[in-house]
Amino acid sequence: MIKILKFFIIVFLVNSSFAFSETIKPNVSINPNQVIEIQLKGLMKNDSPYRDMGIEQTWEFAHPNNQRFTGPIDRFKEMIKGDSYNMLLNHISHEIKEIYSDDKNAVYEVVILDQNKKYFKFKWQVEKFLESGPLKNCWLTTVVSQPIPMGSST
Repeated sequence: MIKILKFFIIVFLVNSSFAFSETIKPNVSINPNQVIEIQLKGLMKNDSPYRDMGIEQTWEFAHPNNQRFTGPIDRFKEMIKGDSYNMLLNHISHEIKEIYSDDKNAVYEVVILDQNKKYFKFKWQVEKFLESGPLKNCWLTTVVSQPIPMGSST
């Protein structure tokens, strides 16, 4: 019962945070699947309510090692807007399927339908941050593969 209650609280907070245009911060109560859902929902409405909010939301859940590699934030924004990942911006829909998970790692297959009605598949990996500090035991994204084109919906 407590798990169900926690789940509904998280869903409420996720939806409320987007409604009030504040980015959601990592915390220990957010599970790996929810991390990816938060990132994808942000990217789905990237420029609402302000420009690049979705990219900034995605950055919040990037593992610090990932941030060092892809950052700073302005460089990360350029990367997401580039040819490799721009199909994630303002996409129409997405599906998340768990491939593997344990107590420290989780790997998912993510399929998105972009604005041009083309499907792309990604491997999305999150890891539990084990070092001390404010992110300790939070799930964070470590890897997002290059997209694999899967054809169109028409």
